[in-house]
Amino acid sequence: MNKDILGTALLDYQHGNYSEDIITYSSLDEEDVLPIPYMFRNFKEMPKIEQKALQLCKGKVLDVGCGAGSHGLYLQEKGLTVTGLDASKGAIEVSKLRGLNNTVHSELLTFDGEKFDTILILMNGVGLAGTLAGLEAFFSKLKSLLEQGGQILLDSSDIIYMFEDDEDGGYWIPDHVEYYGEVSFSMEYKNEKSTSFPWLYVDYNTLQRAANYSNLTCELVMEGEHYDYLARLTHMK
Repeated sequence: MNKDILGTALLDYQHGNYSEDIITYSSLDEEDVLPIPYMFRNFKEMPKIEQKALQLCKGKVLDVGCGAGSHGLYLQEKGLTVTGLDASKGAIEVSKLRGLNNTVHSELLTFDGEKFDTILILMNGVGLAGTLAGLEAFFSKLKSLLEQGGQILLDSSDIIYMFEDDEDGGYWIPDHVEYYGEVSFSMEYKNEKSTSFPWLYVDYNTLQRAANYSNLTCELVMEGEHYDYLARLTHMK
């Protein structure tokens, strides 16, 4: 059973027991830190891409991978009806404790709910697809939850910059890698470590092609400061 590392850390912070952050390990041979206070940020502390996405939200909103509920709480305060969805039981508990009215503890692909005007998937939301091949099922599920005229707002990053330049001015990518944005992660918190899980970073052109294949239009809303971007997907007419 995969431990709820994120949920445990969020609950500790919520209850005033913050003492350390989550360590993440990736197949890119990188060790990084996920600062827990960052999950509790307010609108002013959010990156411009997240601020822009929140400003574009309309109607009934589904916040996929809601974490500690920061995005949903902002939208709720603006008068929108928001449902926070997360596979982490602890994250959902924290979102409720912080005042998010509607929450669902579920994986995205097994969630069977109403339809929404906006589906919000931030903090590299497309990563939940896991792999490039997983984008088809991911988009199919999102479409099934989307009202006619609705929108999907998601962000990702083109991580090609993390690979070494080769002599021809291109990038050296290991032979065993299907797509350079397919990464596996594990998380550690207070000496408890999760099993490894797949995560996807996708460049915009690849995202657009995959969206079009799934009969979704895809537009680039804005680019961030470090190879990241915000995209808006809608039903093809």
